[in-house]
Amino acid sequence: MIYLDANATTPVDPLVIDAMLPFLCEHYANPASSYADGRPVRQAMDLAREQVADLLHAQPEEIIFTSGGTESINAVLASVRALWPESRELVITGTEHAAALESAKRWQRQGGKVVRVPVHANGRVDLDALREAMRPGITALVSIMWANNETGVLAPMREIVEIAHAAGALVHSDAVQAVGKVPVDVKSMHVDFLSLSGHKIHAPKGIGALYVSKRVRFEPFILGGGQEHERRSGTENVPGIAALGAAADLVRQHFEDGTKSRIHAMRDRFEHLVHAAIPNMRIHGCLTHRLHTTSSFCLPEVDAAGMLILLDKAGIACSAGSACHANALHSSHVLEAMGVSARDAACTLRFSFHRFNTKSEAETAASAVIKAAQKVRAERGDESMVVTA
Repeated sequence: MIYLDANATTPVDPLVIDAMLPFLCEHYANPASSYADGRPVRQAMDLAREQVADLLHAQPEEIIFTSGGTESINAVLASVRALWPESRELVITGTEHAAALESAKRWQRQGGKVVRVPVHANGRVDLDALREAMRPGITALVSIMWANNETGVLAPMREIVEIAHAAGALVHSDAVQAVGKVPVDVKSMHVDFLSLSGHKIHAPKGIGALYVSKRVRFEPFILGGGQEHERRSGTENVPGIAALGAAADLVRQHFEDGTKSRIHAMRDRFEHLVHAAIPNMRIHGCLTHRLHTTSSFCLPEVDAAGMLILLDKAGIACSAGSACHANALHSSHVLEAMGVSARDAACTLRFSFHRFNTKSEAETAASAVIKAAQKVRAERGDESMVVTA
């Protein structure tokens, strides 16, 4: 199988597996234990916290280990709503992850108000509309994705933070797709909260982290034993934490060794080959501000559901939208917010690359897409697709 669905999840790096194995086999003591066997477990957690903090340019004490991005997002919105009840407005966009959208519904049920700021046709937030949405003393939080999971579009986070802070609002960024792909510096960007997930950066599922700036208060979402310095209760997932730390360390190394440029070239080669054969292919999202790993495009009149079946048979793993809704193909809320028609959304595929992919795999995948598109149209009796390769 050629795996091109890394925005859904990534293969675990063998070096990450090596880092977590000792805490599944040898060092299995509870990190809260007072006896000697607990010490190496606590030390591993301390190291991982430093590794994640270094990746984000944060302080170790600002990192809370969680079960993943969804929990982290829920925790931030619940905390802000509880601690600043007089500031009742939450600002989001229509292209957020379901974790933010569903948490926003809870915000409303608790008496708050949710303001949705529009995005442009290229998927980037409308900054003028964001400025108009801000209400000093009333807007509590702006929660906007750093990088979109479906299109890869990158948000203008610096401008978003400046606008929100000028109005006295806090800022949370769902950086689940951004961390590990673009430099994320919470110190220079001045975000107040940031969510990340291990399984998007070649660590296992079930581990993530939440950055909480020491400038702001935080109320725990999960109560109990007082772990994570009383900010997230529950016995820690030490193997996962060690894995996340190792993955964060590897990300820093790959930022320096040309991996990003290689993946970027691979993705561009893939798109070039498909576009050369199918000239009416349309890429979704801002071409100059999107992840180098992500390719979301529409092949007009080529049904994505049929394409997924054919590509699966050809050994190509990809997506027709957000993987969180893979059990039911329906019009993407992200594409809808960008003004993409339901018809074109139904003809959209997403391919997302990772560091273990090769140029050969990208070329093979492009050929498979072209052949599958021809077959889908032929089965519909539509011979109008222009194929030039």
